[in-house]
Amino acid sequence: MLLWTGLGNPETGMSRNRHNVGFMAVDRIAQRHGFGPWRKRFRGEIAEGMVGRHKVLLLKPMTYMNLSGESVQQAAAFYKLPPEAITAFHDELDLEPGRIRVKRGGGAAGHNGLRSMDRMLGTKEYWRVRLGIGHPGSRERVTGHVLGDFSRTDREWLDPMLDTLADEATLLADGRPELFMTRMAAQAGE
Repeated sequence: MLLWTGLGNPETGMSRNRHNVGFMAVDRIAQRHGFGPWRKRFRGEIAEGMVGRHKVLLLKPMTYMNLSGESVQQAAAFYKLPPEAITAFHDELDLEPGRIRVKRGGGAAGHNGLRSMDRMLGTKEYWRVRLGIGHPGSRERVTGHVLGDFSRTDREWLDPMLDTLADEATLLADGRPELFMTRMAAQAGE
């Protein structure tokens, strides 16, 4: 089994925030791959289904971003999953809007959801799907940018990115992150 967690904040008014693109990603995967309904468990919401030939548990922690690791750790411990079976989908300031990178391990780069996961899992050796939201240009504007809603013009790249991510998710489940990134780059016109 694989555990794929989207990072975000649970308030309805935050659902279109850039910080919630991780929730948007797992929602799109659930829709595209016909997952079961979302239900409450592990201090979050979970949906179960298949991506290709792999059983995947999708998780949206309802603990707020800064405590995401508590929810992820509970699910990982319950299913006795090793770090390499866990993938976090999260917003990334240091990538251009619509760009995606996948890596295993690494630093949190100021992302409180990843910091919480590192702390609660006791390791950084899980997978990360970094979803580019772009940087606002100055440090003082970061919080407003991250907690701001995607604009109407952002929809031009956001929806195609989420659709392609869901379409190509089987490559992630199969352990082929390089081909996944190649397909994502082609969609983005890189």
